[in-house]
Amino acid sequence: MSMFPIASVTITSNGANPVFTSIPQNFTHLQLRCYVRAAGATSYQYVYFRLNGDTGGNYAFKYLNGNGTSAVNSASSGGGYGLIGYCASNSNTTNVFSTVIIDILDYTSTTKNKTLRALNGMDINASGSNSGLWSSLWTPSTIAAITQIDIGPDSYGCLAGSRFDLYGINTSSATGA
Repeated sequence: MSMFPIASVTITSNGANPVFTSIPQNFTHLQLRCYVRAAGATSYQYVYFRLNGDTGGNYAFKYLNGNGTSAVNSASSGGGYGLIGYCASNSNTTNVFSTVIIDILDYTSTTKNKTLRALNGMDINASGSNSGLWSSLWTPSTIAAITQIDIGPDSYGCLAGSRFDLYGINTSSATGA
């Protein structure tokens, strides 16, 4: 497996969210690495995404999230966006950002719906960690390769200093030793 950098976005003003466009179609999978903090003031924010600008009810998600004391799980379908993680917010301890690592499998396929999986982690007010496993599904009426990714915490957007790095992944068959 080989990873190649495609694009990187660092948020320079509070409230902005990145959009990756013109994604090259010559890789097997994509990975999006997010170092993110929401501009909103609640204790955490969801990380939302849309693919190819689709705002229809074509997204589903499931997650399992824990904080060391308890675990929460949830699932939903038919939304106009996908959820793929939690992130720290502007009310958390200063300079605490969350990490969300998202794998987007077979993103160029025009014969199957797209699956995203993610791991996320954060520290809430230095009182304990919060981590989760997420899975999302995009099921548009016409299956298409992914050429655009909109991502970020809800309507408040990202806090300045958040960074998003998109990588292409190529796989090769193992031939044995």
